[in-house]
Amino acid sequence: MDISKITDYLYVSASLQTGHVNELDTRNISLIISMIGGRRPPDMFAHSPYQLLWLQTFDSLLIPIPMSKLMQGVRMALETIQNKGSVLVYCAQGRHRSVAMAAAILIAMGYTASEAVDLLCTQRQAADPKTWHIYQRIEAFEKYWRNDIGQPARIDEAYFEFATILASNVVLYFI
Repeated sequence: MDISKITDYLYVSASLQTGHVNELDTRNISLIISMIGGRRPPDMFAHSPYQLLWLQTFDSLLIPIPMSKLMQGVRMALETIQNKGSVLVYCAQGRHRSVAMAAAILIAMGYTASEAVDLLCTQRQAADPKTWHIYQRIEAFEKYWRNDIGQPARIDEAYFEFATILASNVVLYFI
């Protein structure tokens, strides 16, 4: 399995399969966050000892990762980390969406966007958070988080979030 330890509590990988259970267990992973839009995660990861959060997102310039999905993942991750568990975030290749979520978790843990991106690049060779559409979401999340712990700062941010979620749902409808 292509799994990278980012910190003692955070891991990033490419797609997850049922054969990876032993490796997950050795790393004390209790929360699994899937960032893959059209493919349901294996059912076995939705049962104890794991919690599964399936955030249907796409790696697209046209459909940015919704801020609400990043917030949902961060809130569950913070709860897991506070309870001494570890979090695994994955997407199809472990390069963009999972790395954006991992950066958001690190930002919520006190890192700046730049520090989070540098750490991810150091710890995961496949990570590519500096791709424009991913880095833009990481920076936007930092602003969003620092503003008021997850409340849109202005009406245009709220509208952008609405449009992003609407576009994601339209794509999911046709999958």
